[in-house]
Amino acid sequence: MAQSITHHPGAAAPAAHHTPWYKVLYIQVLIAIVLGVLLGWLYPDQGKSLKWLGDGFIALIKMMIAPIIFCTIVHGIASIGDLKKVGRVGLKALIYFEVVSSFALFIGIVVGEVVKPGAGFGADPSKLDAKAVEGYAKLAASDSTVAHILAIIPKSFFHALAEGDLLQVLLVSILTGVVLTGMGAKGESITHGIEAAGQVFFRIIGIIVKLAPIGAFGAMAFTIGQYGIGKVVDLAWLVGTFYITSLLFVLVVLGGIAAFSGFSIFKFLAYIKDELLIVLGTSSSETVLPHMMTKMKRLGASDSVVGLVIPTGYSFNLDGTNIYMTLTTLFLAQAVGADLTFWQYATIFLVAMLTSKGASGVTGAGFITLAATLAAIPGNPVPVAAMTLVLGVDKFMSECRALTNLVGNGVATVVVSRWEGELDKAKLRQVMAHPVAIGTDISDHAPDVISDVDKPGATVVAAQ
Repeated sequence: MAQSITHHPGAAAPAAHHTPWYKVLYIQVLIAIVLGVLLGWLYPDQGKSLKWLGDGFIALIKMMIAPIIFCTIVHGIASIGDLKKVGRVGLKALIYFEVVSSFALFIGIVVGEVVKPGAGFGADPSKLDAKAVEGYAKLAASDSTVAHILAIIPKSFFHALAEGDLLQVLLVSILTGVVLTGMGAKGESITHGIEAAGQVFFRIIGIIVKLAPIGAFGAMAFTIGQYGIGKVVDLAWLVGTFYITSLLFVLVVLGGIAAFSGFSIFKFLAYIKDELLIVLGTSSSETVLPHMMTKMKRLGASDSVVGLVIPTGYSFNLDGTNIYMTLTTLFLAQAVGADLTFWQYATIFLVAMLTSKGASGVTGAGFITLAATLAAIPGNPVPVAAMTLVLGVDKFMSECRALTNLVGNGVATVVVSRWEGELDKAKLRQVMAHPVAIGTDISDHAPDVISDVDKPGATVVAAQ
């Protein structure tokens, strides 16, 4: 449980009490990732057999995402009590998402043209095995603007919560919150009940996340055992280019936005290090969605903004996926010797902007949206079968996509909260002054019992 101490001027600060290193979550996850890589490399068959550990952990997290998002958004909207404000926050969030997402897509195109990771690859489209990506192509073929819109509507109210589709959960949550806002005293009593239920769900997540090292170990052991480190070596130029581009995007673009908003991107990364390592191990940013919501509230963002921006960002603010889409499309075009026209570039940009909205942080979703983008390019200069060239390394690239998406959504939450005038700048400064201490082992905390950093004038001394 986090400990923080409020002291008065002139009082001697007590000695900090530190958690033993082997009990710190991010260290446990880091060790698990290293062990998983070693097992998958040295004993690939055993590594592949541990896939169920990673799948089980992700399944445990995903079973709680829908109820947590529902409770958080409903409580947030009902607590605001002003539907105009809800619409204003949502509009600001969407504007920010589209601007930054467009920039990410553009960066992917620029880097692809400058670095040319696929130049000289010399792949013959007629000799590519289309069967290897046939499943992705079929899923992509069913993807369209109309399909996106209709997919938002669940079969029933409870079907959205049962299936866990983020956009469907957002729809029923917003509708419920809007209705409760106009119900007066009856609505308030229901809102209190939903808030209490949310606290229960967050505490369940606190128990589940302690299994993160086991999940990360199994997922990494399977990945290396299944695909092998050799796959990364074969396409190291593409993978390396993508990782470096994403890193520069985080440090330069998101770092600049963060600096403008009053905090350091480096300290922010230190603050969410637990979540970053869990995402690295599982390749899915959904595994830390509940914790990111709690941490953004600790950072000074208002409850209403966090409740709307974080869940929405998981479908509409996918910076890592956007960079991947354009960069990988250009790699494949160069690999098969296709010369793209200006209008084909424009189509890639616009289609990728649309199709990326369906990639909600689930492992492999980026590969399906890539297939949809390739299929939509006029003249079909890059056959969907060309995706077989990156099929072996997509799993390694999905980790980078998820990491970049996670950081982008965290920064977006602070920016929109500041834009709305609801960012607690004093709390932000306090947390950023001690990002490692305050960000340690969030699994031990419930959203209603976090630390005295939420109290005016408090000074954080230690966290355990």
